[in-house]
Amino acid sequence: MIALIRGAIAIKTTQNVIVDVGGVGYDIITPLSTFYLLPDPPGEVSLYIHTNVREDAIQLFGFLSMLEKALFVLLIGVNGIGPKLAVNILSGIGPNELLNAISTGDIFKIQAIPGIGKKISERIILELKDKAGKLVRPDSADKPAPAIETFIHHNVDEDALSALINLGYSVKAAEQAIRKAKETLTNPTLEELIRVALRPLA
Repeated sequence: MIALIRGAIAIKTTQNVIVDVGGVGYDIITPLSTFYLLPDPPGEVSLYIHTNVREDAIQLFGFLSMLEKALFVLLIGVNGIGPKLAVNILSGIGPNELLNAISTGDIFKIQAIPGIGKKISERIILELKDKAGKLVRPDSADKPAPAIETFIHHNVDEDALSALINLGYSVKAAEQAIRKAKETLTNPTLEELIRVALRPLA
């Protein structure tokens, strides 16, 4: 089972990254919490990997920190949460913030994440409260790199819209949030645009 991949980034999007390891490209699904911190291609990266084996495919999920991976593994152990929803949860809330919400029983904080209803929020807290309390919380887990510039493979607005839709927001709500975010930003990077657009949505 693959546990760690180290190599050069060939392609980076808000949904996945392709890492070139000795001429072999690994397609790795990543949450936004990891995406924000990835270097531009062809930067070097090391990702902690969770391998998900299905009947029709083998999926690789990658995380920059062990904390993110540990939370992902805990989340997919909750009844009703699959890998895709777990990635959406980690994309919608920082790892330390998620840990605090679970530890304090803050249902509303978790329920504010797109695609997460009251029942799943209650289930996450009920099943993970004790386990989450044992995880190490590095201070830097929620801090994005201060000056990471994403490479632009096409329009930044389109990438931001795609990211918000994949998080579960409607096209109309996502477009409105992006327009409002751009009113306060000048030539934003993709990461900046997504972060500011998420504020009113959350």
